[in-house]
Amino acid sequence: MKKILNTIKDILVWGIMILAVGMMIFTVISVNTFDQNHRSLFGYKAFIVRSDSMSATDFDAGDVIFVKEVDPSTLQEGDIIAYISQNDHNYGDTVTHKIRRLTTTMGGEPGFITYGTTTNTDDEAVVVYEYILGKYTGNVPKVGTFFTFLKTTQGYILCIFIPCMLLILYEGFNCIQLFRSYKKEQMEEIEAERKQLEEERRQSAEMMKELQALKEQLAAKEENREN
Repeated sequence: MKKILNTIKDILVWGIMILAVGMMIFTVISVNTFDQNHRSLFGYKAFIVRSDSMSATDFDAGDVIFVKEVDPSTLQEGDIIAYISQNDHNYGDTVTHKIRRLTTTMGGEPGFITYGTTTNTDDEAVVVYEYILGKYTGNVPKVGTFFTFLKTTQGYILCIFIPCMLLILYEGFNCIQLFRSYKKEQMEEIEAERKQLEEERRQSAEMMKELQALKEQLAAKEENREN
């Protein structure tokens, strides 16, 4: 039974350790990857969806989406693209919407009319090539929600701080237990040495008594001979 409990305890400890380390690694990767327009990995970028403008057909707020860098001239109607918005209400934000049709600006620059499938309303500004970040390729549901929570104080405390503190407390408890075991072994060794010394002294005292008795016997024999 004790062996089973120790196995369960070890599994829990390793689980907490893996969770804490995994959360820290995930946080570092997420901070340096998600929503970073200037960074890509093998030509892909990752973004957290902030609205439900595409939830009617493709992805929801809180999902993590992936976009691949492409030549804008290869994009077609129906493709979903991520771009840096030039609209007045969300200027500079990253938006991922569907292409309704190809068009050109008043200056003759090629671009796209985009829209969110939930409202089916065209975006205000034409998306020209220079603001396109890539073509949508897929998503992971709700990972962005978890990451957003992880960046809050509550998320940090729950997912990183508490597991780390539990590991520290566990290791501290183990150190105390080891120290107590070490002191106990020391005391047992000292007690064993003390008992051994007492036994040696007792044996020495008995030997001295035997020698004294033998000496008295020899002295008595010598006295009898002289008489």
